[in-house]
Amino acid sequence: MIALLSLFTVGIFILILLVDILPQFNTWQSRIKIGRYADQESWKQKVSEISKKWLFSTPTIKLTDNKRLIIIDIIKGNYKRNAIQYWQEASLLLGLIEEYKSTKSETTKVIINTYLDSKCNADGTWKIQPDQIDGVILAYAILSIPFIDANKYKASFDGMYNLVLSLKGDDGTIAYKSHVKQFRYVDTIGFICPFLTEYGLKFNHNEAIDLAVKQITEFNQYAMLNDTSIPCHTYHLQSKLPVGLFGWGRGLGWYAIGLIDAWKALPESDSRKSILQHYVIRFAKDAAQFQDNDGSWHWLISNSASQRDSSTVATLAWFYSNALSISEIATLCTETKEKALRYLMKVTQRNGAIDFSQGDTKGIAIHSQEFSILPFTQGFALRTLYRKDS
Repeated sequence: MIALLSLFTVGIFILILLVDILPQFNTWQSRIKIGRYADQESWKQKVSEISKKWLFSTPTIKLTDNKRLIIIDIIKGNYKRNAIQYWQEASLLLGLIEEYKSTKSETTKVIINTYLDSKCNADGTWKIQPDQIDGVILAYAILSIPFIDANKYKASFDGMYNLVLSLKGDDGTIAYKSHVKQFRYVDTIGFICPFLTEYGLKFNHNEAIDLAVKQITEFNQYAMLNDTSIPCHTYHLQSKLPVGLFGWGRGLGWYAIGLIDAWKALPESDSRKSILQHYVIRFAKDAAQFQDNDGSWHWLISNSASQRDSSTVATLAWFYSNALSISEIATLCTETKEKALRYLMKVTQRNGAIDFSQGDTKGIAIHSQEFSILPFTQGFALRTLYRKDS
């Protein structure tokens, strides 16, 4: 009995050790010969390959930065959260949609359809409807698929629109979560504004577009640094005071993708487009000032001693690849985007996975110091690489 107990104890010890060591070993070996791509085309193909693989087997994005006794976090349920995975899958899907639009590849189309079938029933309803606002960007990705009948899936999109409305405050803007209704997060701009704009246009729902524009304009009024377009993490609804860090890299990314996707969706004849275009021009000029010579942005953009963050680089590359159509900032945007892509190529692993993205944020001003792979980054890099005229 004692011998069996000893064996069991040893086995548990070995299991704990493996759970801790294997991820670190995998990270170390994956960075050997990182960034050695002969040209952008070969790099693009590798980025695409891993994106297609991850769409159906998305790497888990950890809630914790802890590297020791990880098994305790797993047992307690502090290791992962479904809501984080929504925006990973959404980004990959958006990247593959852009690839399909560029190449008209039947293989890519089959992959997108297979993924869609895994999320929605034959009648267009959700198999499991996302219940967090993080999932709204996944609905946006599905709504963006160019070869589906959007009306077939309208019930699913209506469900996500109602989810957004359930978090609407007295001020007419949307909270991130029901337990933090006193704050307005920059993340929410990226999660909801592209969906609201596209939903409003496709289903003739003007109020949805108004809501997207209001979310952006209110954030610009209360959560920007002085007279710049550098966002804070959040602002407090009652006091209208910014809360958290100004210049958090992925915060810029969330703002950028929400703004640019809403702007590009609106027709030139819509008066709301000019409102958003003003913000696009301001942000393009302000964010570019913080880009390093190597094409990167740091996770805290004003601190060159902080870690470079690939998720910031990928999202801003997408922003600039679209904003370059505005003549006033075309040259700036083209140069900034090209530098960003060159940086991303240099931090791409042998298998095509882009490295050194900041992990998930834990709360206001509690930012991860883990920098590794992130499917969200992968998808936006792919989206930029296959964007026509990019």
